[in-house]
Amino acid sequence: MALSHTPHRSDRQLVFTSSQAARYLGVSLATIRRWTDAGHVSCYRTPGGQRRFSRDQLDEFIASMHRDGHAARTDEPHTASIA
Repeated sequence: MALSHTPHRSDRQLVFTSSQAARYLGVSLATIRRWTDAGHVSCYRTPGGQRRFSRDQLDEFIASMHRDGHAARTDEPHTASIA
């Protein structure tokens, strides 16, 4: 009898707040805000104007960073100018 895999909380979570998204990407809250304002990371806004991220959006951003040859897990100021 095989044991079933119990997913970690982050594996099950479908919607992230800005703070959770920043932690998931390994960057600061200010960086995730800059990246969303610049259009580098997709998000949607709640009726109250708060940013929300799907796990798919964040994973796509990570994949695009790898495709483009950028380090996705850095919080250096130059990363805000990623095109």
